[in-house]
Parts: sequence; C-alpha cells; structure tokens
Amino acid sequence: MASSSSPSLSLKQILPLSSRRTSLFLTGSFLQLRSSGFDRIRCPSLSSHLNRTYRVPSRASAGSAPQVMDRSPSEANSGVLTTVEADLGDRSYPIYIGPGLLHQPHLLQRHVHGKRVLVVTNTTIAPIYLDKVISALTSGNPNVSVETVILPDGEKYKDMDTLMKVFDKAIESRLDRRCTFVALGGGVIGDMCGFAAASFLRGVNLIQIPTTVMAQVDSSVGGKTGINHRLGKNLIGAFYQPQCVLVDTDTLNTLPDRELASGFAEVIKYGLIRDAEFFEWQEKNMLALMARDPSALAYAIKRSCENKAEVVSLDEKESGLRATLNLGHTFGHAIETGYGYGQWLHGEAVAAGMVMAVDMSYRLGWIDESLVKRVHSILKQAKLPTAPPETITVEMFKSVMAVDKKVADGLLRLILLKGPLGNCVFTGDYDRKALDETLGAFCES
Repeated sequence: MASSSSPSLSLKQILPLSSRRTSLFLTGSFLQLRSSGFDRIRCPSLSSHLNRTYRVPSRASAGSAPQVMDRSPSEANSGVLTTVEADLGDRSYPIYIGPGLLHQPHLLQRHVHGKRVLVVTNTTIAPIYLDKVISALTSGNPNVSVETVILPDGEKYKDMDTLMKVFDKAIESRLDRRCTFVALGGGVIGDMCGFAAASFLRGVNLIQIPTTVMAQVDSSVGGKTGINHRLGKNLIGAFYQPQCVLVDTDTLNTLPDRELASGFAEVIKYGLIRDAEFFEWQEKNMLALMARDPSALAYAIKRSCENKAEVVSLDEKESGLRATLNLGHTFGHAIETGYGYGQWLHGEAVAAGMVMAVDMSYRLGWIDESLVKRVHSILKQAKLPTAPPETITVEMFKSVMAVDKKVADGLLRLILLKGPLGNCVFTGDYDRKALDETLGAFCES
C-alpha cells in the first residue's frame, strides 16, 4: 500500500503523464507512475471507482459443470438479460447481454433516432441474421424504413475501397443526420460501420450488434473504429461511441470453431492485465467455453465487458490506462500486417503476440516463469497459436512496429506484465536487448 505521504492527483492530472518517459502501472486501487519526482501516486477518483466495481469473486468449487464465480443466483441463469453500463457521462450507453435479444424489438427500437436505418453486414452474416434484425427494427414500428449494405467478409476487405460502399449506399438513399447505422457482424463490420457512422455527415447514430466472441467481448465496446492501411492495422479511424451494444449470445451458435477460439484471446487478455480471479476461472473453465456451454459463455462475455467498460470510462481516448487493453496487440498487429490481412484471425495473432509480450516480460525479470507456463497452457487449451508464422522475420516485425499507434517521439511503448498475475505496465522504459532477444527467439533473423 502507498504511504500517506504519497502525492494525490486527479485522474485528469495523471493520464497526460503517460509519456514516453513514464511507465504507467495499474495495480489494485493505485496508478503507479515511474517518472521524475513520482514513485507511486494515489488517484482518489480511480481508487474509489475500483473499490466500488472490483469485487473479489468467491472461488469456484470442484465439479464437471462450468464453475462460474461471482454470480448471484439470477446471474447464474444464462437465459437472463444482463446489462453492463459503459459510463461516459452524457454519452453513456448500455451493453445488453443475453440469449434471444434479436427477438426483443424494444431493445433496439429505443435506441433508433429518426425514421431511417442503414444496416451494415457481410455476406456470411446476412443470410443468417439480417432478416431478424430488420424485423426487430420494424416490428410494430411501421414508420421506420431500413436500407442494407452487404460487404464482402474478411479482414482483407477492411479498407477504404470497401468503406466507400457504405457511404455510397447512405448517400444514394439520401439518409440524413437523424439516421441510425447498425453494425451487424464481427469486429471488421463493427469497426467499419462505426467509422462510417463517425464520418457520414460528421456523425450519425450508431448501434452495435456483434455476432462473434471477439466483437462481443472487445471490439464492439469502447468506441474504437477504423480501417487498415497496407502499412499497418487500424491506422485510420476515430473514437466514436454507439448508442447501445446488443449482444445476443444465440448468435454464437453459428460461429465456426476457429472464430470462437479467436475471441477467447481477448478474454484471456483481461485476466492477465487486470483480473487475476477471472484468469483463474478461465483456467478451470476453458474446456466448457470451447464446448460452448451457455452459462460459461454468458459469464465470460459479461465479465469481459465489465472490464472493458471500466477502463474505457476512465480513459476513453487511450491517454494511457486504456492502452493496457492492447497486451500482445503490437506484436499481433505486426503479424497480421506482415503475414497478410486475413491469413490469421485477429485473435490468433493476438494470442501469439501475448506469448511474445509475456516472454519479454520474463526476460526483463518482471514476472515468474510459472506465469509464462500458465499462459502457454491456457492458449493451448483454447487451440490458439503460441508463436508467429515461420515466415515472419525480425526485420518485418521491426518495420511494422515502427509505425504502431503507440510509438511516441520515435520510441515504441509496449504493454508488458509486471508483478503478480493481473498487473501490467504500459511503458517505453525497458531494456531494448530484451525486445531483440524475444524477436530473435520467435523469428528468423
């Protein structure tokens, strides 16, 4: 615990200090900054928030069924609607989680502004869910008209040319500023539709309906939108919050096994960086998640959304704290860019990237070897890769990482683990030799 002599700063004073010469730690109720004049700083607003929202879950008991911790009897029922709030003041919004939500029209209709809706989806999702969404938007609501645009499916289409198809449809349909864009699909659709909503007429209403684990636990929450450039992933985009996120867990019934596993990379990430009890629950329940147990999936999605919403409410535009959500992503984005968009799923690249980040953390002496082994073990249970493709070279990594969004004044800042499970650091203050050793251990020179 920090002593009573620790300087006290507000969150707004602390976040700008996350510069290239500062290490930002999240440890329990404290932000730690390693910088000139500061060692450990108490942040009253953050402390009170975490004391209010961080509960120590009861440990799971042994047994064959998914052992879900920290749930009341009503929450334990996977058929119950759960609402997680993204607290952003007057831009706060609900995240609805539960089965059959596409059959509850009022949930969507209460967030539609105006009478015109544009649903953006892809060729894979449209035949399965588009009619259900149109019905949910129009049932008992004849004044609403719905336009649709169906994009090709895949990360390789997350580009400007494909984005223009959304703008073409919106302009041809003469949509106005009171229209609502609805993103129906996985992370690619959510990012592209969100960016289109942020840009069209300088901003229109947005609803996210994620249909993959990846999108439900991460990309649909928090307002990050954007497209890829051939030189780097997600380099063009905007922060733009939706009016609501509707997570119908029934949509996971049609998700391919590979896509299901990909999403668990982000679930695992939350446990590693800030929620040790959640990680321990995952270690006991990963097989249940892979088997699509409804209770396990509902709990994992809910807990992940709570973690994401808490961080976003404190640091919406990634001044420092929110960057910790990118554990493994700097390495992972380099894999996606260097190997070719769409060759690996995003979660597969992030999984390999997390292993590299954990390896580097160990080389720096910041974590125990036991944690390295636990990360390898849980990723293997989830059938996720623990190393980048053999064709990725050290030079390829360095070239792509040089244009990463977390580079500041020419210095690459990384999210690494430091201390016991559930603690991490976002910093540019690390021994470059450790980075070189990690890249050399995983790649061809």
